[in-house]
Amino acid sequence: MILSVPKMTCGHCKKAVEAAIEEVGGKATVYLEDREVEISGLPEATVLAALKGAGYEAEVVE
Repeated sequence: MILSVPKMTCGHCKKAVEAAIEEVGGKATVYLEDREVEISGLPEATVLAALKGAGYEAEVVE
């Protein structure tokens, strides 16, 4: 699943997003320049909730 995370703009944001996903047991590949995250191993609702908890709104791209 690929998510768009518009407010992810810097290296700190990238680390926060990765940490939020890893905290709930997933694996994240972050594409900072595109402001997208590829997630594996988690249901959509879990991912969106984890990112929201970290302060990042996201929407599914694919």
